[in-house]
Amino acid sequence: MAEAGPGAGPAEEGLGGAAPSEEALAVIGATVPTGFEATAAAEVQEKLGSASRVSKDRGKIYFSVPARCLPQVHRLRSVDNLFVVVQEFRDYHFKEAKEEALKDLEDLVKKLPWTDPLKVWELNNSLKKKKTKRKKHNQQSSASKEKVKDDGEEEGTDQKDASEQEDCAQATEPAGDQGPEETGGAESQNGDDDNEQSEAKDEPCGVSGGETKAGDGKEGEGDAKVLKFRVTCNRAGDKHSFTSNEAARDFGGAVQEHFQWKADMTNFDVEVLLNIHNNEVVVGIALTEESLHRRNITHFGPTTLRSTLAYGMLRLCDPQPTDIIVDPMCGTGAIPIEGAMEWPSCYHIAGDNNPQAVKRAANNICSLLKKNENKESSTSLGIPLDIIQWDICNLPLRTGSVDVIVTDMPFGKRIGSKKKNWDLYPACLMEMGRICTPGTGRAALLTQDKKCFAKALSRMGHIWRKNQTVWVNVGGLHAAVYLLKRTWERVEEKRSFW
Repeated sequence: MAEAGPGAGPAEEGLGGAAPSEEALAVIGATVPTGFEATAAAEVQEKLGSASRVSKDRGKIYFSVPARCLPQVHRLRSVDNLFVVVQEFRDYHFKEAKEEALKDLEDLVKKLPWTDPLKVWELNNSLKKKKTKRKKHNQQSSASKEKVKDDGEEEGTDQKDASEQEDCAQATEPAGDQGPEETGGAESQNGDDDNEQSEAKDEPCGVSGGETKAGDGKEGEGDAKVLKFRVTCNRAGDKHSFTSNEAARDFGGAVQEHFQWKADMTNFDVEVLLNIHNNEVVVGIALTEESLHRRNITHFGPTTLRSTLAYGMLRLCDPQPTDIIVDPMCGTGAIPIEGAMEWPSCYHIAGDNNPQAVKRAANNICSLLKKNENKESSTSLGIPLDIIQWDICNLPLRTGSVDVIVTDMPFGKRIGSKKKNWDLYPACLMEMGRICTPGTGRAALLTQDKKCFAKALSRMGHIWRKNQTVWVNVGGLHAAVYLLKRTWERVEEKRSFW
């Protein structure tokens, strides 16, 4: 038999029973942009006061927080998907025969401690329901409000949010070595060829079962309801005798038999995650319906950067109050928008040579402003961000006037070409060096054309010094974020219009 691991106990039949204690610790798993695990862990430590453990498999971290801190967890800006861990197995022994290995996975369902994770999932659903109701109420009441709250009330709201975050940090204990080793959300973050992901769509195991009370009350308050579920399997490794689809199918069948839930691959209430990485197994329950990286973008372009990756690049530069932060090739504006939301005490300038890109970025900014107007805690109607159409090689900015430069450079795939990059990259680095403050300026530049960038950087070594390289996966492409520090070398002004 496969080892169930320490701590495995009998599962409960439903979601009934007392609500989870707000002080009870939940082990949360999060998928993050590959390469930015340490950055995400630093954000969790800063905002939640919880020590994170980085998974052996890239793109995942784990941390423990009180159940009442779930709203703060959802506001983390470096995470893509969130899930609560049911149980992890660091050294799960798979049988060589396919039938025996799959039978062990089926038997595992009855041994897992489902009760507390399901209560955390139920609490998470109730929080999402309250948020939706509050959003609708704000939209209805905003039209009737003649004036916003006075400064005193706004300050009280900010103090309340700060005190909640402080309480969360004080009550949190480090995850230590008790968290899982491997998991994945609905989106796989690494590009390994032997990775598989399945949602058991080909062979659903759905039959009507008994009634289980749900916490979200979608079909009427107080009415019993049969929960709908699906199992998503993420598998990495070449020593397994089964596929991810087979594992999801058989594990899902056992989940259905155990809880009497109904299988539904699209309109599901519960998403059970089965993550297998070599001999490590993690079972979890998803807390996010879609990736959090879509939070600020409504108008997408051909190469829209993920908001979570944009946040990681900005955080690498350690923005300070009053810093001038520029994205000279902003595209749809993911980087400056993320920066303006997280670092409002800095001033953000964005630009692009493509008028369509500037239009998309402006639309995204307008959508964000409209969204902020519906928030009761909003203290202003604007954000510290301007956008302009310009030429990257001839920026209308004073020499040495910029503190931080963060941008996504053309890869030469969907935008631009590798041939043009050989001329563009050196010119970009020269112009960025001109506007950046000597000695203290820094830049975080993302590119997949590493050979061209390395050559350009060697030519501009008197202006830029490489401090760090973060290897990342961008849409299946092996890319890099280069953290550069501006030298004290001065670049002469080549323009006369200033």
